[in-house]
Amino acid sequence: MKIFQILFLFFLLVPFAEIYLLLTVGGIIGAFPTIALVVFTAVLGASLLRKQGSETFRRFQENLAQGGIPTYEIIEGPILLVGGALLLTPGFITDMMGFVCLIPALRRKVAQYVIEKHLIQVMQSGSPFRPRSAASADALEGEYRKED
Repeated sequence: MKIFQILFLFFLLVPFAEIYLLLTVGGIIGAFPTIALVVFTAVLGASLLRKQGSETFRRFQENLAQGGIPTYEIIEGPILLVGGALLLTPGFITDMMGFVCLIPALRRKVAQYVIEKHLIQVMQSGSPFRPRSAASADALEGEYRKED
């Protein structure tokens, strides 16, 4: 399956599953406790996201200050963003997926996978925006000096 088909199914099926689960939990514990639980997970997720985001940003700045490339932090940032969006979406399934995005060890593994499987391939094959054969044909080299 292509990525767009998977995303389409995800955005189609998850809301139905969320509504079913919210109705089921609401039938068991009541409407107000269910709403309170959804709000509590959103508030807890927002505070955890803030903590994890500031920690990732601190490591980002440390790597830059030491002259390194903050590769893992650049990958972990969007993972945190997706996790935060999932946590703010009402429902238990999206909250669970959002909390998974906030687990530092799991985030590091995902970032490592992306770096090893996708970024290193791009670096070895040249620029992802133009074919290798055209790269040398389009390049113009020279020097420029402005004289007054």
